[in-house]
Amino acid sequence: MQVVLLDKHNYHNFQPLLYQVSTGGLEPDSIAYPIRKVLQGYPNFYFRLAKVMAIDPTSRKVKTNIGEINFDYLVVAAGSETNFFGNENIETKGMAMKTIPQSLNLRSLILENFEQALLTDDLHERDALMNFVIVGGGPTGVELAGALAEIKKGILPKDYPDLDTRRAQINLIQSGERILPAMSGQASRKAEHFLERLGVNVWKNIRVTDYDGNKVTTNTETSFESATLVWAAGVQAVSIKGLDAKEVLCRGNRLKVNEFHQLEGFQNIFAIGDVAQMETETFPHGHPMMAQPAIQQGRNLGDNLVRLIDGKPMKPFVYKDKGSMATVGRNKAVVDLPKFRFQGVFAWFVWMFVHLYFLIGFRNRVVVFINWVYNYIRFDREARLIIRPYKKQNQGLKNQLKKGS
Repeated sequence: MQVVLLDKHNYHNFQPLLYQVSTGGLEPDSIAYPIRKVLQGYPNFYFRLAKVMAIDPTSRKVKTNIGEINFDYLVVAAGSETNFFGNENIETKGMAMKTIPQSLNLRSLILENFEQALLTDDLHERDALMNFVIVGGGPTGVELAGALAEIKKGILPKDYPDLDTRRAQINLIQSGERILPAMSGQASRKAEHFLERLGVNVWKNIRVTDYDGNKVTTNTETSFESATLVWAAGVQAVSIKGLDAKEVLCRGNRLKVNEFHQLEGFQNIFAIGDVAQMETETFPHGHPMMAQPAIQQGRNLGDNLVRLIDGKPMKPFVYKDKGSMATVGRNKAVVDLPKFRFQGVFAWFVWMFVHLYFLIGFRNRVVVFINWVYNYIRFDREARLIIRPYKKQNQGLKNQLKKGS
């Protein structure tokens, strides 16, 4: 027996901390870990750096850019990607923050905008360069908005003494009635209070409809002129050719599976994590597209595959909700546990402990912890480096602004 793992990257990245890479709090190698190092010591376990092009369930073949691979059992855990809901302008001219390269692009763009703001004499253009719009009031949007607000307050005045950084604006736009809709109302209200204290403009019941690289259009009369739009308004499962039949696809490209993670209509193909939709009474539209369901599903399926090979019956999956949390900034976080809810400094320490615990690798935990302690004491983020300059597809911001004014 052999197990083959395919991935287009040779590392696993810890997505909950991507926003800290984007805002210069951490370097990407502190939240990434080599896959081959994870697999060291496991016999008959192989890794191949490859991109899956299609799956042929009938002939039991996985077609990749390095050739075809036969399988007896297949586990699909391709995860999710940013969902732009068909808006091509936002997809091409906005910024996503789902991968490490995207986070590095966003970091470069943020810093480049301030450098460019120093060089322009046009006040209108300068304001647009320092105006940030974050679409989506979930944990990603809230945490990014809080981090940018802290940069504006504690770092920009020292980095750019000859620039009036007080004019910088951070706007968080949520289409629903409250931010952090998946958490309790208490957590939502407290998070909004924290953001407003940090100077973030929280806009609710507003839906962004278009973005031309400069102007953010909404379904109301409110619009924003901004050189940076960060889209954190939703995700969808990664689509895989060959597993895209209507009978197995659910909303958001998720694959319909039973309580044993088996794909609808197949005994030897399984799906877990964001890409899978297991419908239950508690979760009629599938489990939340978060880390905990994926971790628990992975462990359950691993045990079931061993049981299947040994000829034993498989165990159905039962999700245990361990709660959710989000940080808003320094000493500010909200935590919802099954039996307790709390906010503030203690919640912030709990958030840090949990995220350090789930990081892979002792070195990564130490590096992140030291960075957090240093940043807390010095109120600084020293990874403010434009290592790889990023150029947006839309050029000529000043000309666009003049045309629109």
